[in-house]
Amino acid sequence: KVALVFGITGQDGSYLAELLLNKNYKVYGVKRRTSLIHTTRIDHIYKDFHLKTNLILKYGDVTDFSNVFNLINEIKPDEIYNLAAQSNVGVSFELAEYTAQVDSIGTLRILEAIRIIDKKRKMKFYQASTSEIFGNSPDKPYNEKSKFEPVSPYGTAKLYSYWTTRNYRDAYSMFASNGILFNHESPRRGENFISRKAIIGIIKVLKGYQKCLYLGNLKSKRDWGHAKEFVNAQWKILQQKPPDDFVIATGKNYSVKDLVNLVLKKLKIRY
Repeated sequence: KVALVFGITGQDGSYLAELLLNKNYKVYGVKRRTSLIHTTRIDHIYKDFHLKTNLILKYGDVTDFSNVFNLINEIKPDEIYNLAAQSNVGVSFELAEYTAQVDSIGTLRILEAIRIIDKKRKMKFYQASTSEIFGNSPDKPYNEKSKFEPVSPYGTAKLYSYWTTRNYRDAYSMFASNGILFNHESPRRGENFISRKAIIGIIKVLKGYQKCLYLGNLKSKRDWGHAKEFVNAQWKILQQKPPDDFVIATGKNYSVKDLVNLVLKKLKIRY
């Protein structure tokens, strides 16, 4: 099988690439062109294109329809995973329009390209949705039938993508599925996310690199899973018949304070 992964250099993209390669997929990964090389998370599985390899990187951007169309038309993948996003909730308030361009219209561009190119409806599409689309919904515990009440530009943009994916599935008989994933962490998580920020910050304090760690609301609760397990769920979602939307979570909530206390305990720091 051939897979096309938008956002392959991210946390999920790197674990998903490993999973697919282990299943003997040929994987095409899409990365944005930048002056710095942001391939740290996949360097261990990447080989120079001059060598025989099942992982091929392509430059691309979901804000450019012609690029998205040409990639899908050239590769004609069996499975397409859209993990590309401006994924920081806080930043989405400062970059609201950009977040919409990437997280909303970016998904639409991919679906439109599939609709035009894949006349026989053989391609499968996975959209990385998020628990942030639930927002302040009172329907706890959340499931696939819960009401959506996003409270950030990020959540709102992702909700647009969620409904667009469902619309294209229903209107054009496309195999298009949403994975509504709760928080999932790993050593590859961005250092501005709370799990890595807390762990790295406490270690820096321990080593004397900084005196204090600043965090937000310690009472805030999250459902934290592991990214490696969650990308396995993403792959499984595309193996279902018929296509559908799935909530992926551990079902357990822990506070930020619980996380901090666990790190302190592991490092044997009295607090």
